[in-house]
Amino acid sequence: MADTNPYVALARAQWRSVFSYRTSFVVDLVSNILSSALDVLTVLVLFRATRTVGGFTLPEGLLVVSLSSLSFALADFVVGNVDHLKTYVRNGTLDAVLVRPLRALPQLLLMDLPIRKALRLLVGLGALIVALNLNDIPWDTSRVVLVVTAPAAGAVLFGAIFVISASTAFWWIDSGEVGSAFTYGGRDFTSYPVPVYSGWFRALFAYALGFGFVAYQPAVTLLGRADPLGLPAWAGFLSPLLALLMTGVAALVWRAGIKHYRSTGS
Repeated sequence: MADTNPYVALARAQWRSVFSYRTSFVVDLVSNILSSALDVLTVLVLFRATRTVGGFTLPEGLLVVSLSSLSFALADFVVGNVDHLKTYVRNGTLDAVLVRPLRALPQLLLMDLPIRKALRLLVGLGALIVALNLNDIPWDTSRVVLVVTAPAAGAVLFGAIFVISASTAFWWIDSGEVGSAFTYGGRDFTSYPVPVYSGWFRALFAYALGFGFVAYQPAVTLLGRADPLGLPAWAGFLSPLLALLMTGVAALVWRAGIKHYRSTGS
């Protein structure tokens, strides 16, 4: 029976395409697993040179980086493909997307579904489980809810940043490096306790863009320790609200970009 949902049909077509080249798929899969593992190992190596980083011990630092890794892996798997928008705009591929009676963004995400990145989620989840066991967390209902919602909210926030940074291609095609500074740069920022940063850099990434609420603030709340930067304990629960606000910004930027886009004529 043919697929009645066109988005499902696109996803299945992509799935068949990926598995047509199994060796390449396996190589990509392994390289993506190693990439995610290295993100965590980089932080662990740092703790070999010092007992604390930003006032956080190794188990506490592992909790921060695992929340960050899982959040980013989920966002990258679901919407990371939007990074290719600049190529679609440059080559005129976007024209074919826009003439179909389907929403443009879901089509773009399904055109090159990053199945090879799926196991990154297991690396992040595994690191989080280890970190939760290494830390003496005073569990209660609110913390159980937080440990589930924080990675999901962090993924939504990262996803919104992906869409915003990719949308700059509607105005500036060669904006890839600038966009990466906020997507992959945001991932790197959230891998460490926020007190290690200072000045305008911390103000921009941690609070203006909300990256401080992806992993650091939830980790502080989970651990039941006072925030060295002075935010209250309930700040760890703000990530869903910030993710919602950033999603609204992403939607506005995306719609403005679509309206601004002019066909290449190709």
